[in-house]
Amino acid sequence: MIQVLILLLLQQAEKVSAAWSVTFENPDICALRGSSVEIRCSYSYPDEESVRGTAWDRGMNQNGVWERVRLSGLPSYNGRFEYQGDHAHNCSLVLRDLQENDTGYYYFWFDTDKFGRRSKTSVFLSVTGLRATVRPDRVRLGDSVTLDCQTECQNGKIIWFRDGRPVAEPTFQAQTTDTGNYSCAFEGLKSSQSDPVALDVWYPPLNVSVEVNRSDPLLVGSSVTLTCRGSASPAAITYTWWYSSDVSNSSTELQVGSGQVLSISSVELAHTGTYICQAQNRAGQSRSAELLLAVEETVHPLIVLGIGIKVIILLVLPPILIWVWKCRSRPHATNEENTSNDYENGIFG
Repeated sequence: MIQVLILLLLQQAEKVSAAWSVTFENPDICALRGSSVEIRCSYSYPDEESVRGTAWDRGMNQNGVWERVRLSGLPSYNGRFEYQGDHAHNCSLVLRDLQENDTGYYYFWFDTDKFGRRSKTSVFLSVTGLRATVRPDRVRLGDSVTLDCQTECQNGKIIWFRDGRPVAEPTFQAQTTDTGNYSCAFEGLKSSQSDPVALDVWYPPLNVSVEVNRSDPLLVGSSVTLTCRGSASPAAITYTWWYSSDVSNSSTELQVGSGQVLSISSVELAHTGTYICQAQNRAGQSRSAELLLAVEETVHPLIVLGIGIKVIILLVLPPILIWVWKCRSRPHATNEENTSNDYENGIFG
């Protein structure tokens, strides 16, 4: 008889337990930092009961004691959670703008006319970020580059961005234009992308050229400045200047300076020749094309004045002589004409 009574009591306890329950659709959830998550939940109770209130709690260790703390009482959740359920059987919860410190255990509680019930089990929410990496650590022009996105959550297809613009493929041959900041995200969740990782493509100096500030002609005694230009990553650390007086023979080159700028304060005829700039960084070195400097002798001002006077005389004197000659010739021609007329009148008068 006692055994029958115990069996009946156990059956009754099972019925009561089935009548009061909380069920989580997914008790182990992984979500990305910055994203939103819905914790789907349902609960049940005896038909004769009515639900008066619901709430969500978070399990927290306070002073060495594990406690359930209402989300509504935690300032860090203000404006970030929303109860999606009702006072019937739906107890779903939405958490927005997730942070990594939101990782933890979550419980549901509801109150009826007679009892207050809380879930025996919980949902464990793991909030994680994405971590972008670039391989290899040091990339030179032409190297094969692989972008890797690491995460504890597997929520879909990974997409990549460089300085906010989409990247077609996570593996490519490094070009100078690939330098930038890369971040990854799951497709459709751009707002939860990873922190950026920098890619700096190293390449030797490119498009090295020489700029010269001078006025033509370049005269003896004047000054001239040569500046070496070019792009490089990392920046060029040394500049070397080479000079050759023999334009047709580069083997006669002499090193004449260092630094990005070569200045000659007072040029001489001996400075005539070709100049080359060589730029070097940790990735290599490159040379500019040859620049020809032609130095001319200075012409004395008195010589210039004498030449000018001669030119003026040669241009002005001939017209003056012609004009004088014409002026002297006109009266003589008139007298001859008058005499001729008088002679004719004498014969035929």
